[in-house]
Order: sequence, then C-alpha cells, then structure tokens
Amino acid sequence: MDLPATGHEPVLVEQVLDSLQPSPGQTLIDCTLGRAGHALRIAERLGPTGTLVGLDVDPRNLEFAQQRLAGVPCHVRLFHANFAELNDVIDQLNADAARGVDGIFADLGLSTNQLFDPHYGLSFAQEMPLDMRIDPRIKKTAADYVNSLTETDLANVLYELAQERYSRRIARKIAEARRISPITSTERLAELVRLAIPSRHGSRDTIDPATRSFLALRMKVNREMENLEALLEQAPRFLKRGGRLGIISFQSMEDRKVKQAFRSMEQTGYLRAVTKKPLVPSDTEIQANPRSRSAKLRVAEKV
Repeated sequence: MDLPATGHEPVLVEQVLDSLQPSPGQTLIDCTLGRAGHALRIAERLGPTGTLVGLDVDPRNLEFAQQRLAGVPCHVRLFHANFAELNDVIDQLNADAARGVDGIFADLGLSTNQLFDPHYGLSFAQEMPLDMRIDPRIKKTAADYVNSLTETDLANVLYELAQERYSRRIARKIAEARRISPITSTERLAELVRLAIPSRHGSRDTIDPATRSFLALRMKVNREMENLEALLEQAPRFLKRGGRLGIISFQSMEDRKVKQAFRSMEQTGYLRAVTKKPLVPSDTEIQANPRSRSAKLRVAEKV
C-alpha cells in the first residue's frame, strides 16, 4: 500500500473543525496527536494567543508531529502520554489550563504508518514480529499473550474485544500450535486463525479472517477500552463551560461506549450532545481514503 507523504491521512477533518469550533486565544488538547493531521488545522485557528496541547503514546509519531507543527502560529506543548494520563498532563500546564480548556479531541484509530511498519508488529500483510505495542512503555507484547494466556482466556479476549464468533476454535488452534513451538510472527498467527475458521465457499467477504483476532489482541496489548473509559471519565472535568469534547471511533464497541457516556452525562445535565447522530465521512472522502469508511465522530459540550 502506498502511504501518504505524511504517513497518514486524517479523517473527518472539516467535521472536527466545524463541531469543535477552535478560535483565536483558545486552548485545545489533541489527545491522539498522531502525525498532526488534525492538529495542524486546529492550530491554524488558534492564532498566536492560542495553545495547542498534543499527547501521543508513540514517540516516533510524536517526533514527526513536532516537526510538522514547528511553524504553526500558536503555542504548542507536546507530551509522550496516553490520554488516560490526561490528569497528569493537565497538572503540567499553566494555571489557566488547569481551570479548564476550550476543547478536547481524540481520534481512536491507528496512524496508517503504524499499520505497515514492522517496528509495531501489527499487520499480517507481511511477516513481522508479533508485538502490537504502540507505547514502548508497555511491557507485554501480543506474542506474550498469545503464548501465555489459557485457551479459555484467549478465547474470551477474541470474543469480548472483537466479537469473533469462532473465538473458541481459534484459541484451540493456537493452543495446539504453541505446544509445538511459540508463535512469534504476525504471519504465523494469521495462518493459524485462517485454518481455524471454516471456509465460506462463494462468499464475497473481502475481510481477511484474521482481522478480528488481530484487532482484539491489539486492543488487549494497548488496553484500549480501559484507556477510553479513563478518557471519558476525566475529559469532561477539564473542560470550561461551553468547552467541547470530540471523539472519533472506528469500532462499534468504542462508539457504543462513547455514545453511552455522552448520553449518561446529558441526562445528568453535565454535557449536551452537539451531534445527535455521529458524523460520518462523505462518499468523496471514503473514495479518497477507504480507511475512513468506519469513522464516527461524536461531540458533546459542557453545560
């Protein structure tokens, strides 16, 4: 796959700008800075008196983003941090930010460059070490889980995090294989998953059978659901009245969790939903960037 010059094409950029409404002098936090695709456009609107705060767990992307943001007109503060550590980041900002920021944004998807770089071990498109850690501070790799979880626990991970209907078959196949030798590459794991799933003759499904298992393991390794829960709990507290929280999700479980959290806080009068239904990419954007097709943006405002 040919990557964009920046290594990643940000999704729903105009919708993010329209709904978060960044303006001169404001302070906004991009919790998933990535390759600075959204951040660049936000920074342009903040002006010389505004502040952009960027977080990312991937030091490689953080360094790349720092270079791209070098010429923006606003103040920039960057942190190697997970958005679950938002509280710690706020503590390091100035007193004005501690009293509340104007907007918080998170894009829960991976950067395209991460998917195809063997350093991360995320893809079965080519042989890579079975790693899947985005944050190098994480100790356990996907290989550690694949080779150490009990067959039952492994099946539960695949089902609970990716709704893999063949989770038990896959876990059994993996358990059989690892008794002979450890599973250490993405290619080997994908091969085992494919062997465990019944072939569907005549099926037009173009999704590789290994996709869900790889998604589940990536979410397990990087604690993605736990981190999202922490973000949803912390972020509204750090918004000023009228400040907005926007989250782009790509998985149904993530979107459901965001939807439920926003609805719960709306019922208690803490937030107001800005997007009654999630904003999705246009046909034009999907055609230009097929990976955007599952993106959903939800935005809420603190009242």
